Amino acid sequence: MPKYEAVIGLETHVQVKTASKMFCACPNQYGAPPNTLTCPVCMGFPGALPMPNKQAIRKTAEAGMLLNCTIAPYSKFDRKNYFYADMAKGFQISQLDQPLCLGGKVRIGGTGFSGSEVADREVHLNRIHLEEDVAKLSHQGSATIADFNRCSVPLMEIVTEPDLDSADEVYSYLVNLKQILQYGNISDCDQEKGQMRCDVNVSLRLVGDKELGIKAEIKNLNSIRAAHRAVEYEIWRQTNELEAGNTIVQETRGWNDDTGESYSMRSKETVDDYRYFPEPDLMPILLDDAYIAEIRAALPELPEQRRARFIADFALTEYDAQVLTQDKALADYFEVAAALVKTPKILANWILSELLRELSSADGTINECLVTPQKMAGLMILIEDNTINGKIGKTVLTEMLQSGHDAKQIVEQKGLVQVTDQGAIEALVLQVITENPTQVEQYQAGNPKVIQYLVGQLMKLSKGKANPQMAIQLLKEKMK
Repeated sequence: MPKYEAVIGLETHVQVKTASKMFCACPNQYGAPPNTLTCPVCMGFPGALPMPNKQAIRKTAEAGMLLNCTIAPYSKFDRKNYFYADMAKGFQISQLDQPLCLGGKVRIGGTGFSGSEVADREVHLNRIHLEEDVAKLSHQGSATIADFNRCSVPLMEIVTEPDLDSADEVYSYLVNLKQILQYGNISDCDQEKGQMRCDVNVSLRLVGDKELGIKAEIKNLNSIRAAHRAVEYEIWRQTNELEAGNTIVQETRGWNDDTGESYSMRSKETVDDYRYFPEPDLMPILLDDAYIAEIRAALPELPEQRRARFIADFALTEYDAQVLTQDKALADYFEVAAALVKTPKILANWILSELLRELSSADGTINECLVTPQKMAGLMILIEDNTINGKIGKTVLTEMLQSGHDAKQIVEQKGLVQVTDQGAIEALVLQVITENPTQVEQYQAGNPKVIQYLVGQLMKLSKGKANPQMAIQLLKEKMK
């Protein structure tokens, strides 16, 4: 039995999807040349006054509702003072004691990153507060380069209670949180663009103890996988320290994803170190009951609701619905195509097996796929009406992914139309029977499995164009 148990809390920073920054009119846009999306307000020039972004406030309230928070009718901004290269004005506008969203919960469960099962339960949130992002720093040798395009982009900080106890629970929480925020159109949560980052607070205590241990905070983990690895490492590190008789130091640690190790950065700051005080240039945020009700009425469908609808409307299995809805873009793709075909279940099979396999082998994503949902539906329609069979369909799909052409166009150009003429298939059946007397005798002697071999021979003769069902039926009739 383990001697220690981990207690873990997360602070997840999520950029809010808006047209402009939090307190100025500069575009909220990724990928522009460095330091081209700045102004006196986000750079903190003397005399420049901030103006809060209404859309960022609304989307943060929406996120709070999607995450079961209580939306505060009265909240305010505070000034968090610190001196660092990522914040030109020497302070960050954030929220301290009166945030926009209070409480909340996120359900976790299923299979964790390491393959072990995560118990189905709720992780409780402490709060969601709204603030501005900081500049992006790039360290090159002894120099540090600052790009202030990101500075003042709207940023939600979603803070859990110390409610998690393993790296797999952290993984499940972050996966589900990301999915909910993407479905709600709150954020794209593109971790490669820094739109979702997290800090993890890890402490250990003796199994059965109620008092929390001394925590270490690992900062700026920019992927869910990195968060999982960092928690596993930190549990291992702290266990070794305690077993050696050492005391855990409350500190802020960095993470080196290449070595898979955390490293000490500085002693952990406290609230007093930041000298918080109410932001003097901004009025409090007042949300009346009618506005909160309006936001709640417009909330989008969440992943669990969409899974249930896919099962009910399209006769999908629970597994198919689960996989299709893990990524909103994939769920959208399926739903558009499903509206155009007669057999959504067969469409789901093709997307989950053939399409995703092809995309994975090419390191592509559904958003980059040349086969649009309409084109995928077009391929399914050709299979449904027996213009082509499944084997030819796979060949056509591969060509579609490479060229972007319609399935019908490829089938016509390459002469891949399925042979359904009974006379033509009968001729092939007789040829196969004549050329394979041993297998025919085995079938007639009571070995039904031989039929698959004979069908394979027929398909070779037809270059894959014969209708397999018709071929099987005619073979059985002729061998009686």
